Amino acid sequence: MPLTVLLALVVVGIAGVALLIHTTGLSQPRRFTTEAEARAAWTREFPLTDITGVTLCRSGRAALIATPTGTGVVWPMGADSTARWVADGRVTRRDGGLTLYLPDYVAPTVRLHLDPDEIALWAERIGTT
Repeated sequence: MPLTVLLALVVVGIAGVALLIHTTGLSQPRRFTTEAEARAAWTREFPLTDITGVTLCRSGRAALIATPTGTGVVWPMGADSTARWVADGRVTRRDGGLTLYLPDYVAPTVRLHLDPDEIALWAERIGTT
């Protein structure tokens, strides 16, 4: 098989897979639609932590997790999710939400996209500095 034909098959094949994934909706970022989903995402990261409360943002792009030992945040990263403690972090308000500066080299900055009326509630629950 000539190299040009092979190259064309590879390009068309990759484009076809990408198109198929996109048209089936699998390329959409994850959203938390229920508290149970946010709890499950937190539990995957911190399985031994008791959760006392969950606050979902309206867009489903983040959730605050209340525990007896402190507050955490869980947010989607593509089709998956990640979670971090917000203790010893710094919170600043910005247009469209909050920015968390965490003492964590894996996720040093987290931008939370919130509705205007959610910003004050979330800032209070996290603790602004």
